[in-house]
Amino acid sequence: MNRPIGKTDASQKTPVNQPKTARGEATRKAILGAAERVIGAKGYSDASIGHITSEAGVAQGTFYIYFKTKEEVFSELVLEMGRLVRHTISEATLGIENRLEAEKAGLRAFLEFVKAHPDLYRIVQEALFVDPDAYREYYGAFADGYRTGLTEAEAAGQISIGDPDTRAWALMGIARALGEQLVVFNSETPISELVASAYDLIENGIKP
Repeated sequence: MNRPIGKTDASQKTPVNQPKTARGEATRKAILGAAERVIGAKGYSDASIGHITSEAGVAQGTFYIYFKTKEEVFSELVLEMGRLVRHTISEATLGIENRLEAEKAGLRAFLEFVKAHPDLYRIVQEALFVDPDAYREYYGAFADGYRTGLTEAEAAGQISIGDPDTRAWALMGIARALGEQLVVFNSETPISELVASAYDLIENGIKP
């Protein structure tokens, strides 16, 4: 799918049509926040632009100042989720030099973010069917960073030798599945216990 003007520039990972005033930015954020709540609750197909603008408290015409279509605001939410999660994990792992400890801290930060933003998480999962390009970009950006970190950790002797690409996707899969357990299946297991069990698996495997 070709991205229309006003979508995210993939090379910069930032919105191309940023408002020029603080008021405009506040309105755009209000629309994005409303879209997150409405689409997260109703799903893409059942959510309308009217629902979104009503939730945001703005006129329907205001939506089109910042976004051309419902698909455009949906795709921006997927990319925004990626930016926010990567920033959250980066902050949580800042200063942690050991890769295994960074895995634990990063997983905890991810799950805490997901629990606090369940609508965004559901939107990302739906993107596979609504906007596959945004979905691939979301996970591709994570995979790129993961491969780099694992390669550096292997070179430093912090982890065993192995294919960084396969490992990156496997580790991402663990985080994604646990996020789904929290958001979709409403798990009551504390995040600390989920992280401890997953970290034990990552560190020791399932070999007896």
